[in-house]
Amino acid sequence: MIFQVSFVSWFRCLSRFSSGRIADLFLGLSILLFVSGCSPKGEFCSSEDCKNGAAILAFVAGSAHDGAYEPGEEMQGGPQMTSYEFGPTAFRQFAKNAPLSSISEFTVGQTVFEVPWTPGLNTTIPDRDGLGPFFHTNSCLACHAANGRAMEADGDVLTTSLVRLSVGDDSQNVEPNYGGQFQPNSVGGVAKEGDVIVSYREIAGKFQDSGEYVLRSPTLQFSNLGYGPFAADVRTSIRVTQQVIGLGLLEAIPESTILSLADPDDKDGNGISGRPNYVRAISGVDASLGRFGWKANNTDLMRQNSAAFLGDLGITTPMFSNENCTGAQTQCQSAANGGSPEVSQSRMNAITNYMKLVAVPARRKADNGSVLAGKEIFFKAGCKNCHVPKLQTGPASFPELSNQTIRPYTDLLLHDMGEGLADNRPDELANGREWRTPPLWGIGLFEVVNGHTRYLHDGRASNLIEAVLWHGGEAEASRNYILKLDIRDRTHLVNFLKSL
Repeated sequence: MIFQVSFVSWFRCLSRFSSGRIADLFLGLSILLFVSGCSPKGEFCSSEDCKNGAAILAFVAGSAHDGAYEPGEEMQGGPQMTSYEFGPTAFRQFAKNAPLSSISEFTVGQTVFEVPWTPGLNTTIPDRDGLGPFFHTNSCLACHAANGRAMEADGDVLTTSLVRLSVGDDSQNVEPNYGGQFQPNSVGGVAKEGDVIVSYREIAGKFQDSGEYVLRSPTLQFSNLGYGPFAADVRTSIRVTQQVIGLGLLEAIPESTILSLADPDDKDGNGISGRPNYVRAISGVDASLGRFGWKANNTDLMRQNSAAFLGDLGITTPMFSNENCTGAQTQCQSAANGGSPEVSQSRMNAITNYMKLVAVPARRKADNGSVLAGKEIFFKAGCKNCHVPKLQTGPASFPELSNQTIRPYTDLLLHDMGEGLADNRPDELANGREWRTPPLWGIGLFEVVNGHTRYLHDGRASNLIEAVLWHGGEAEASRNYILKLDIRDRTHLVNFLKSL
């Protein structure tokens, strides 16, 4: 990672919804390959790429000094994609100065995201059928509640959270009886896959000032398995949903920018070794940079949405046109569906455009004294080395996404987070200890939007300090820095994070 920019660092190469229905519109209105100087193929970057990489470094390093207020910090989504709604609908806003064409795209796609789907063929509600045979819930909004993060209560069967499954050291070797994702619900006539809950083991600890904390380590418990036992070498990984804000801005960050932040061999010696994930194409030929998902295992929003339709709703799309059934699930294979594919490309375009256009809430109290003190701690602890404060988008499909200065607090790279957070399950190039740096924008509004403060990829942390204390691996030095803080400085840090 690149924030202590050394002399060596400077020389390291761094449709519109054309076939939508008027009814949908009405309803919607109502509701450089710079990895340590080399590309993944071992090719050194061109002199022009190196020049661009140096410019990116200068921009990132030009973020506000430790603890200083930077004018414009409030506009996390940039001047075009920042909203100023901070209540329960904070994650469901479009840019206030968006052109009418973008607002139309937003509202039409919002209906695809929010309206429930029904099983099988449904002539009464056409274009809303095809749910299942296996699924989690009946709409995108049910898991991404208010465009945020739904979360089960302790002891509840998981429905909005999901569990990835694979066998051995390749994430594409799915579990033979249950596939690549464990699904807790099914349509009539199809036996469900089973139930899974999370239990916790508590780990007590103390800060240097003798303040106490308790961390919770999760364990998955499966029951009522409908299709036999798991394979002997099954790997499991629980994932909670993420807030769906600013995704179009993240997609618009140039690949060269992301790669310029990578330092897989830690050549700058700061202990941070971020690296990109490369995701195999659906055809199996070639791979592309991943940037979405907890392990950066999806390349773009169209693929992310298509995968979610299949894995979470059991609904086929032009990209993933086969039902999600294994050879052992004969009832699933014979169940009625909503056609092939069950969602048209025009509807996939609509929901993808919607997700591109959801705005980011502005910072609150960005110039407050306690918030600025917390920001200084965040920077000095080295948190900014992965949670990059400021980035620049490039050209994009909507003008409000193009060439914007944004503050997502992420580098979209994989980092070794230590054994404590390890799921021991690979995901494309990500190993069992690596996770993508999640964007922090909006993190201070989780409680307002969703009524809980649960953090990290599996929701184990019940507050922000617990989330920090789970950081290990490349972030161990940052965690140790936080452990030495007194309660006053810990409060400043939390106030800063809550301002994001």
